[in-house]
Amino acid sequence: MNKRSGITTLFLDIGGVILTNGWDGPIRKRAAATFGLDYEEINERHHLTFSTYESGKIDIQEYLDRVIFFAERSFSKAEFKDFMFKQSQPFPDMIELIRETKRVHNLKIVTVSNEARELNDYRVNTFELRGFIDVFVVSCFVHFRKPDADIYRVALDIAQVNPQNVLCIDDRGMFVDQAVQLGIQGLHHTDYASTRAKLAQLGLGV
Repeated sequence: MNKRSGITTLFLDIGGVILTNGWDGPIRKRAAATFGLDYEEINERHHLTFSTYESGKIDIQEYLDRVIFFAERSFSKAEFKDFMFKQSQPFPDMIELIRETKRVHNLKIVTVSNEARELNDYRVNTFELRGFIDVFVVSCFVHFRKPDADIYRVALDIAQVNPQNVLCIDDRGMFVDQAVQLGIQGLHHTDYASTRAKLAQLGLGV
């Protein structure tokens, strides 16, 4: 435990904090341009079904059937999935900051993130996230999505930690606010430098 802050555990978002987002609007626009799709059409279909996919209730095959392959295409699902996965990129400075913060302060790292299963699996394996993350509380596994408070309650139960001993780091202010309402400390991530400075202010400097 950090004696100054009482923090023993970080609840860490993945997309927008240590990696790029997995399948957001700009990536879908890129996909539409690459594959010659009507962005507005696929984006509407995406919004109608993505929460179901991200909550682990359908797999990527069914998601793509609903959103992309409802019509005949000149490309395969395998080609489209390969494009989806390869959009993910790491933020090396943030990964190193979290690794060092964990090591120096002996913290437990728990991801609390909204991710679809196949994208999550690809990202965890490709960027070797198990090397510094202890527990993965992901929407596709627990069937709750942020900002649903239950995903944080599940994370607290799995990590066996009290809210006051947790710092939630997320790039979405609403999600940080939801965690704070449960008694968790919050850090709204906007960039590497400010997050590093805020960690130092909390006694978690490296």
